Amino acid sequence: MAITAALVKELRERTGLGMMECKKALVEVDGDIEKAIEELRKSGQAKAAKKAGRTAAEGVVAVKVADDAKFGMLVEVNSETDFVARDDNFLGYVGTVVERAFDTKQTDIPALMDGELETARLALVQKIGENISVRRAAALEGDVVGSYVHGNSRIAVLVGLEGGNAELAKDIAMHVAAVNPQVVSKDDMPADLVEKEKEIFRAQALESGKPTEIVEKMIVGRVNKFLAENSLVEQPFVKNPDMTVGKLAAEAGATVKSFIRFEVGEGIEKEVVDFAAEVRAQAGL
Repeated sequence: MAITAALVKELRERTGLGMMECKKALVEVDGDIEKAIEELRKSGQAKAAKKAGRTAAEGVVAVKVADDAKFGMLVEVNSETDFVARDDNFLGYVGTVVERAFDTKQTDIPALMDGELETARLALVQKIGENISVRRAAALEGDVVGSYVHGNSRIAVLVGLEGGNAELAKDIAMHVAAVNPQVVSKDDMPADLVEKEKEIFRAQALESGKPTEIVEKMIVGRVNKFLAENSLVEQPFVKNPDMTVGKLAAEAGATVKSFIRFEVGEGIEKEVVDFAAEVRAQAGL
């Protein structure tokens, strides 16, 4: 039987699955849509697809660094609830994901998930009953790469150094996790962001009624403060506030070259559930 676009469309609408999955399922059963649905349900894909639209903003971040400290991989895997994020099955899957990403040096999520990882994800969704999503991955290579994962596995950092050692990189990664700088040095701050801050500071300074030349000096001072507060090497080191991160690195013969910081759920718009309204609706009130 010919697999028509209309047939694929109908199966997609009834299962919520992607076009290729639906076409493959129909080919395997010679176009019998009811049998295709049955087979998809058996595999757990249809169940997983129904949950795919639900927001997964909890979860964990995980990291792996090479034994020679030259390469590191960072991944975020999301669940719907913090409870599942602590589940051994979920954490085992996260471990598999970071290992695969590390071994292949793959940060493109569709490419990373193609094959066994996606099959395992679908099986986990079916077993746990929540939407599970591999959200992102990032790799860092350098002379020295170190990492830090906060105790709750919700924040993880990779830091790349030129010179120094993995222990120093780990200390700086811990600082990045705690303080969340925007850039390595003030020269890395995007020009448009600096201009935006200048405009805000200018508006605030003009309200003071001070002369123009004083206002300009105030703006320069506030911009410099903004850059220092948000640039990693300018920040006071969390374990010794009398020393900046830049000085810490320099005294160890190192230079901070880059960092990557992941925090679980950052940038994901979480659905706000009004449980009272939900109960009222179910009760017909």
